[in-house]
Amino acid sequence: MSNGVLFDEPGPRARRRNLVIGAVFILLLAVLAGWFLRQLDSKDILTRQQWEPFAKASTWTQFVLPGLRNTLKAAGLAMGIALVLGVVFGTARLSEYRAVRWIAGAIVEFFRAIPVLLMMVFASVLYTDYSNVPLESVPLFAVVTGLVLYNGSVLAEVVGAGIRAVPRGQTEAGYAIGLRKNQLMASILMPQAVTTMLPNIVSQLVVVLKDTALGGLLLVNFVELLRTADGIKSNYGNVVPSYIVIATIYIALNYIVSQIARLLELRLHGGRGPINVTQLEPDALVAQQRT
Repeated sequence: MSNGVLFDEPGPRARRRNLVIGAVFILLLAVLAGWFLRQLDSKDILTRQQWEPFAKASTWTQFVLPGLRNTLKAAGLAMGIALVLGVVFGTARLSEYRAVRWIAGAIVEFFRAIPVLLMMVFASVLYTDYSNVPLESVPLFAVVTGLVLYNGSVLAEVVGAGIRAVPRGQTEAGYAIGLRKNQLMASILMPQAVTTMLPNIVSQLVVVLKDTALGGLLLVNFVELLRTADGIKSNYGNVVPSYIVIATIYIALNYIVSQIARLLELRLHGGRGPINVTQLEPDALVAQQRT
């Protein structure tokens, strides 16, 4: 058995078998890629005329970059606000007061049950007819509102599950040294729960980034990254290349978000880490209580 591995190292026959399986998989992937390229070529999609617009600066400055800026703005605002709401309602659902738990639970379940697009459309109508929000800002406000309400509710469930996953002994030890509920949550439970929650939080942030594309529908009329493909294809008639380029940008953005989360997770694991009350010495318990 090798260190940190839950299965035996493969022997010579197993290594040869794995090598053959890998080679067959690569061959099938190459065949599939070749077939796909031939299909594109048969439709004249690989011609220079189809891809040349993306070599022009005007295509990027007039279409792609403005849409990318709106996507990042909406996603950034929604991510930040949704994380805050997720922490607030996630901890509220664990409150010792029944009324607080019930109200927080009702809000979370209500907004989790409504489709994001419906909330965007509803918010767009509210902002247009019943608020003083400038008309040019209504699409952004509507998209951010829909994303925040839905994803904040989902993140509240993630936060609650992460906190409940911390061993109960941590809570009991915290109360034993005289910590109040807010001190226990901020100093012991939440820091330990972050490492458990991080993968799910990252997955939900990726969902936020992709769901900004829902705002590009005419009902909301938010000019985001996917919506810019309509402008490109209407000007140059290159439908498939436009969507391929936009999809590649989405893949790059999601990869960047995942890598940032990975670096954050490594930083959390490489630092001093969260406080584990049950492992503190008596003198350290007193010092921790005083702080």
